Amino acid sequence: MFLEPMLLEKVDKPFDDSRFIYEPKIDGHRMVLSRIGGETKLYTRHHNECTVQYPELLDLPIDKDIILDGEVYCIDERGQVDFELTMSRFQTRGASKIAAATKRLPVGLMVFDILHYDGHDLRGLPLMERKKLMDTVFPDTQTIRKIQFIEKEGTALFNAMEQNDMEGIVCKRKDSTYAGKRSADWIKVINYQYAEVFISGYRKGDFGWLTSVVDTNGKMRPVGIIELGVPPVRKQAFRGICKQLETGEDKSFVYLEPRLQATVKFRNWTKSGMLRSPVFVDFVLNKAV
Repeated sequence: MFLEPMLLEKVDKPFDDSRFIYEPKIDGHRMVLSRIGGETKLYTRHHNECTVQYPELLDLPIDKDIILDGEVYCIDERGQVDFELTMSRFQTRGASKIAAATKRLPVGLMVFDILHYDGHDLRGLPLMERKKLMDTVFPDTQTIRKIQFIEKEGTALFNAMEQNDMEGIVCKRKDSTYAGKRSADWIKVINYQYAEVFISGYRKGDFGWLTSVVDTNGKMRPVGIIELGVPPVRKQAFRGICKQLETGEDKSFVYLEPRLQATVKFRNWTKSGMLRSPVFVDFVLNKAV
């Protein structure tokens, strides 16, 4: 049985508030685990069943019906949670390939909420009551365990996430019920990285600016597309100058002389040297429109 997951609002800075608890943000993908009538099924946040992808998550030492909310993750050779490895597991298809992947790239599930237990819908209970019940009925296993949290010290936890190059934190109101939608009762604070990039083109269809950086050989190389965070006034300024910089085009893009520079914030550099989820911050002063 699938239940809609509760989603997070976003703020730019961590905070300290005794009404909240604070958890590390796990850089994987969202998972609803449903064990009903002895059968375990796994779902993404978009209600896509992915039970066959993760056989190592199906053996639960629980007799009662239960539905849990958590995050699937994969660990790299440094012991760090690795989003790309997690996506590699998620995209693996075929029984033999999946069986091999469970040994080569085993996943874990970090559980942070319980939504249903033994025929009872728990979503109307306050968060701390759900946490207490989860501690009582759900034992940690080698592959599935409950997330730890702290109270009051959100800023300190965020600073620790920064120092350890982790994704950020999640802040949750202690008295929050579980709403199957986005809610300000649950807040994420992302540990963004920042970089200066050149705008080297734009997409003809849906909005998007091509970005490039200068590599170690002094050559320009593409690093992704900015789609988010650009206010209308900056789009207008860009349109006022881009015609002067055009160097060519193809079916999908118009290419520009790389004269404009912008600061972007992003999750991390991918293994292929691309920006993950870049967001526009502003043009670089004295180097742009």
